[in-house]
Amino acid sequence: MKLRNLLFLAFAVSPVFLSAQQWQPKKAILMSKFAKDVKPESVLPEYPRPQLVREKWLNLNGVWQFQPATSKIESLPTGNLARTILVPFAVESALSGVMEHHESIWYRRKFNVPTNWKGQDILLHFGAVDYEAEVFVNGKSLGIHTGGYDPFSYNISTAIKGAGEQDIAVRVYDPTDKGGFPRGKQTLNPQGIMYTSVTGIWQTVWLEPVPKTNISNIKIVPDIDKSVVKLIVSTAGNSAADVEIKVKDGTKLVQTKIGKSNTEIIVPVSNAKLWSPDSPFLYDLTITLKKGAQNLDAVSSYFGMRKISIAEEGGFKKMFLNNKFLFQIGPLDQGFWPDGGYTAPTDEALKYDLEMTKKFGFNMVRKHIKVEPYRWYYWADKLGLMVWQDMPSPNSYTEHVPPINKPAFKSELTRVIETHWNSPSIISWVIFNEGQAQHNTAEYVDQVRNLDPTRLINQGSGWEHFGVGDVLDIHSYPPPAVPTSKVQTLACGEYGGIGYIIPGHTWKTGPTYIMIDNEKDYTKLYDDFATDLAIFKTNKGLSAAVYTEITDVEVELNGLITYDREVIKGAVEKIRASNEKSIKTNIFIKDVLPSSQTEAKTWKYTFDQPATEWMNSKFNDAAWKSGQAGFGTKATPGANVKTVWNTDNIWMRREFSLGDLKGINREDLVLYIHHDEDAEVYINGIKAATIPNYTSNYSMVKMSKEAQNALIANGKNVIAIHCTQKQGGQYIDAGIAVVEKK
Repeated sequence: MKLRNLLFLAFAVSPVFLSAQQWQPKKAILMSKFAKDVKPESVLPEYPRPQLVREKWLNLNGVWQFQPATSKIESLPTGNLARTILVPFAVESALSGVMEHHESIWYRRKFNVPTNWKGQDILLHFGAVDYEAEVFVNGKSLGIHTGGYDPFSYNISTAIKGAGEQDIAVRVYDPTDKGGFPRGKQTLNPQGIMYTSVTGIWQTVWLEPVPKTNISNIKIVPDIDKSVVKLIVSTAGNSAADVEIKVKDGTKLVQTKIGKSNTEIIVPVSNAKLWSPDSPFLYDLTITLKKGAQNLDAVSSYFGMRKISIAEEGGFKKMFLNNKFLFQIGPLDQGFWPDGGYTAPTDEALKYDLEMTKKFGFNMVRKHIKVEPYRWYYWADKLGLMVWQDMPSPNSYTEHVPPINKPAFKSELTRVIETHWNSPSIISWVIFNEGQAQHNTAEYVDQVRNLDPTRLINQGSGWEHFGVGDVLDIHSYPPPAVPTSKVQTLACGEYGGIGYIIPGHTWKTGPTYIMIDNEKDYTKLYDDFATDLAIFKTNKGLSAAVYTEITDVEVELNGLITYDREVIKGAVEKIRASNEKSIKTNIFIKDVLPSSQTEAKTWKYTFDQPATEWMNSKFNDAAWKSGQAGFGTKATPGANVKTVWNTDNIWMRREFSLGDLKGINREDLVLYIHHDEDAEVYINGIKAATIPNYTSNYSMVKMSKEAQNALIANGKNVIAIHCTQKQGGQYIDAGIAVVEKK
């Protein structure tokens, strides 16, 4: 696609912008390193829809008129509005020049239709407006669109008056967390893991001319098993038009196929070059709508030949890419900017986060309860990153929870899938996150399966699971963990959250899962987690994991990069090596002392403070109670409670015998433990580990050398644990294993 030429054409026909002097950016707490590149006369000038490209178009980004509205039903104001705003940056953002929140607002601008568009229909496109938008052209209402994440358009031909200046106005209403609509991480009360709201136009606005009979949409479905790509070319106007499809590999013509519009056209692609993270090859498409020898309309596009599926390997259901297992490792990507809100300052900024994701050695990214502009997926397609696409959630962690607007959720879910199913990088739809407004899960899984049977379906990342969809996905902080299932593929949809403050580059400091104060310990802990993933992949069937997260976001300081994108916290080559370990290295484990994860084991325990020698092997625990592990409360994430522990402390002991340990390197012995919260572990009275914070499932913890050496071969041993409850759930269970790399 010749996007550079399209750029030139777009601004060659652009109208005169409002004076750049009428716009000045506000100063946010942090500004990204890309903020300086924002120019009001050329804002996000790239063609916004790379998989359905036309040569002629008119970019309407830039300085618009703006003013707050008294309500969502206020009549269209007459004359100019009181202030200005830079579109497409949300009203709350610094780059908008407003940096205020208003529930109801007005936009307005003038434009001229290029004279060489005469005789064609004119489409007005909005990439996304949050949340409800009523659009007027020359005072005529064209309709009301609801939904903050999906593109929409209007044919404005009948509203255009003559050949002179035309008027666009947009009224926006956005209740944010006062309404039960999909809104992701937005809130009117930013704190913790919830961030500044995003109101109004936040993606590119543009015009394009189309013939009366035109290509309105395309659907692309690759099939690598049959060496074909299937297309449906939808049209507006004459539904009986012919379609000519050309598939190209660079300048080389691969295939030409003629078919009918609005019906499936199967195009052979022999000896296909497959799309993958290691080789993200994309075929170019030219689609022409014809009536006899006459060309009615033409668009360019692209596609990738790739397949995502579930297959069995080693007794587990695993994620296969192109019929081979590939462990997926990627960061959580929330898509917020300190200066632009939901909107990256420039296309280079949009690309930057994905480029860094790739440089860190990730092969996947989870787009977290947000939907990005099309160009974000274009760069994921080009760079070679698999994408888990979350559905934005309603009622995300707010104090006052309004009723869920179920029709709005269902409609937005449908639109998200239908407007993004052509992107080869998207390999999974994630319907819910951590139980946020979760409802009718099985119904939505069926809905998504009917819409798109070619991708994986994740019923819910973390928390609530109902045995539906393809994926069983748990969250575990800080270390990763793995769930258990023989019928679903296994994922750790969030882990990590390693906090690391870089002075001068923070929005605001706040608590996180674990805080590190130097780069050496930071990268070491990251690598320890990568070792866990390699173990879980090799032994427990884990198919994928998502690290929290690629950048800091407001109060969250657990990004690999600071929120302003100025500082990379850990050496890229070290993070990359760790990620490559999780993908390529197999680390086998063998139980030396099995935990109770799969079969309950009996321990002696007490909730009362014992004598100081309680951890020693000769301590008399006859007065202690006996109970099966795990110990805790049932509400605790990942807990398999057999014995209730609901006090502040628990002390546990378990006697066990070992064989001769022949062939085992004691340095390879580790604890396999699920703790919530702080735990101290002893072997025969010798401290094996002090483990702070909590996990949401079982993870590997290295034992001290002294404890490894304290184990008695061909004899009796005692493992003793003290676990402390601080807040929330509580749980404790542990075992010992030996690890071996191959």
